[in-house]
Amino acid sequence: MKPRALILYGYGINCDFETQYAFELAGAEAERVHINELISGTKKLENFHILAFPGGFSFADDIGAGKVLANKIKYNLSEPLQQFIADNKLIIGICNGFQAMIKMGILPGIKGDYHSQSATITFNDSGRFEDRWVYLKIEPSVSVFTRGIDRLYLPVRHGEGKFAVRDRTVLKNLYDNKQIALKYCDAKGDTQASYPWNPNGALDSIAGICDQTGKVYGMMPHPEGFLFRTNHPRWTRDDIPESGEGLKIFQNAVSFFR
Repeated sequence: MKPRALILYGYGINCDFETQYAFELAGAEAERVHINELISGTKKLENFHILAFPGGFSFADDIGAGKVLANKIKYNLSEPLQQFIADNKLIIGICNGFQAMIKMGILPGIKGDYHSQSATITFNDSGRFEDRWVYLKIEPSVSVFTRGIDRLYLPVRHGEGKFAVRDRTVLKNLYDNKQIALKYCDAKGDTQASYPWNPNGALDSIAGICDQTGKVYGMMPHPEGFLFRTNHPRWTRDDIPESGEGLKIFQNAVSFFR
């Protein structure tokens, strides 16, 4: 049986079709569901195994990227979302979806706290929208989504991508619990490299984190943006495999249920 993936859409989310297709390529049964369908009860979160918050510009990034979407979910869908997490199902947030997950408090989920915001994603240090491809190093973590991966090369496209935490205690917990899953790096794998390798000035070059179980995961780069070799900016010059590196993220989610 194929795991069922719910791809959230509506109000400016614009990577829903690509995310749906990525999950289908990975072997899931993926369905785009409007947020209002969940709020009204027309669609039930409990009937799915994977929940995806795709990238985009939900609510036009009004009052901050992902903030309005985060509040809409937090104050309308908190109970089914908390049950979804308790049932050990998978959640992934990409770019704007990651921003929303951080701001609704389900990440970083330290010590099982999926309600309080202890981190944020804010404006890029460059002061401008960054649209480029970046090198990424997979950190030793408990994340389900990054298992078996060493390095990635993926696109970013955001104006607010800088990961920051409330205090040093939060950062220490992230390291101690192996919740830091993904870091920006240069072409040689150095995670200390500065701009443009770290495109937004993120704390410790952090590009993606998970909760303590590894089942709730968010990342700023777009894995759905590299599913085929022709997505790669150097596909006509370099020897690029047919399958894009981003597909591995979605395959790991499907494999978890198989």
